Amino acid sequence: MLATYADLTGKVAVVTGGSRGIGARTARLLAEQGTAVCVVGRDEDALTGVVAAITAAGGTAIGKVADVTDPDALAALSPMVESELGPPDILAAFAGGQGRPTPTRLLGVERWYEVLDSDLTSAFLTIRTFLPAMLERRRGAIITMASAAGRQPSQANLAYGVANAGLIMLTRHLATELGPDGIRINAIAPSSIRTEKVAANMPEPVQRQVAGMHPLRRLGTTDDVAQTALFLASDASAYLSGITVDVAGGRITN
Repeated sequence: MLATYADLTGKVAVVTGGSRGIGARTARLLAEQGTAVCVVGRDEDALTGVVAAITAAGGTAIGKVADVTDPDALAALSPMVESELGPPDILAAFAGGQGRPTPTRLLGVERWYEVLDSDLTSAFLTIRTFLPAMLERRRGAIITMASAAGRQPSQANLAYGVANAGLIMLTRHLATELGPDGIRINAIAPSSIRTEKVAANMPEPVQRQVAGMHPLRRLGTTDDVAQTALFLASDASAYLSGITVDVAGGRITN
């Protein structure tokens, strides 16, 4: 019998970067499949809205404000999740997204560290925090959020490209290390996704121009990415680990 997304019923998920955009949509889709979700982000009002939408639809969710670049904040978060929902079966490390174009000659040292902390170190710290519970039960699905900028040079700043290339290697390394313990880890590398932020800051003519660079002739949606995350979280992808899925509208990014 083929596995379906219904296999997520009764599981517990933690989604970082969950207050808006891809993270928020992923949290809602996981909840629709019966997963109890802890939504983590920095914006308390936005988190409240995501949790309210999930519970209004009959799902189970809690929201936690935390800075995932802070090891102490994550250490405090882990026991709260286990106490209120149980140990996590699914971890979606989606915080990050510091890809604003900046010429390298203008990329200061502080900005370099800020981007690496936000997009790479945060994933390492988040995984390290929730990994012990998965190792103890010898099961778990981890999903990291990389970017097409980590697959090939792009208009994003150098630090962002380097951070996401590192995130892809982090995913591949951990897949090899954790596979014998029953834990899978995969990455998603989106290209041009029409999030709320993109819609607000990218004029429509520019959006059409970028969409025209993709064979499918459109920008991606948060649903495109969240549905991929749902697949990677479920038993439908039980024999996939260490891969990077290019959600890129047909553009070849590797």
